[in-house]
Amino acid sequence: MPVNTDRYENAVSRYFEAWNSREPKARTKAVAAAWAVGGGYTDPLADVVGHEQIAGVIAAAHEQFPGFAFRLTGAVDGHHDTARFSWELVSEVDGSAPVAGSDVITLAGDGRIRSVLGFLDRVPDGA
Repeated sequence: MPVNTDRYENAVSRYFEAWNSREPKARTKAVAAAWAVGGGYTDPLADVVGHEQIAGVIAAAHEQFPGFAFRLTGAVDGHHDTARFSWELVSEVDGSAPVAGSDVITLAGDGRIRSVLGFLDRVPDGA
């Protein structure tokens, strides 16, 4: 039986749209489109719930790494309401990618993210 990969890919696309939104109003809108109300985000550096707190984590990442963008590396893999994927944080100036990770997301019935469990695979010293 074929798996509906569009559901996972669409959710991950909205996820990256939120993470790559630099302007506060656009970020607020993108987070609301990507995460369900009451959705959460957890990684080694953050454990937050709700659109406002998620947007705050994203804003902090842009403050720490100005001029960088998140990009998918590899394919999105999913089953049931869960998907996993890997990403890099890439400099728009020189193409370097000092940060990389893997995330596991759980989707709500409407296709928005209910939870993210993030893992940092590569982090620069002092970050």
